[in-house]
Parts: sequence; structure tokens; C-alpha cells
Amino acid sequence: MTPLGAAKTYANIAQQTAKAATGQGGNALDAAGGATPQSFADMVSGAVNDATTQAQKADQVSAAAVTGQADLVSVVTSLSETELAMETLVGLRDRVIGAYEQIMRMPI
Repeated sequence: MTPLGAAKTYANIAQQTAKAATGQGGNALDAAGGATPQSFADMVSGAVNDATTQAQKADQVSAAAVTGQADLVSVVTSLSETELAMETLVGLRDRVIGAYEQIMRMPI
């Protein structure tokens, strides 16, 4: 998923949430283009796959630039997208670890 696609999805979810809050109907899960709810494991797996795919694409563009088949702008763009995907993945990891630590601190 590209950053633009993610932004559009989040905007759609926000609109649907606002409609649901005002009683105009709608479901926040339907805002993602009719997507069915996915499990947390599917979400994490998708984020890892997106980061891996983006890194492979950056490697291919970098190799093409070395041979003169790609320009510097596409290399920088590809590397920036990879950096964003990795930052998202690291942020997700940090949130999961934080949630786990909070659960472990709960009294029984």
C-alpha cells in the first residue's frame, strides 16, 4: 500500500466514523472499500509484506540507476517510500510492545 492509498483509506474511515457518530449510518469497516475486517495478525503480516516489497523495489531501482536505466529522482523517491514503510513498521512494533508491557503490569 502506498502512503497516498493509506491516507485515502484513513480519510474514508474518518468520514464513515463521523457519519456513524451523527446517526447517518455507515460502518467504519466499509470505508476501506468494502474490505472485510481482518485479524491483527493479517494486519501485521500485511505491513511486513508491504515493507519487504517496497525494499525490494528500492533495490531494483538502485540497481537500474547504477546501470544508467533509472534517474536519480526515482531512486530517491523509492528510497523515501522504503524509509516510510520501515518507520511505519517500527512504529507498529513499538506500539505492540508497549501494549504488551501495559498488559503485563496489570494486577491480577
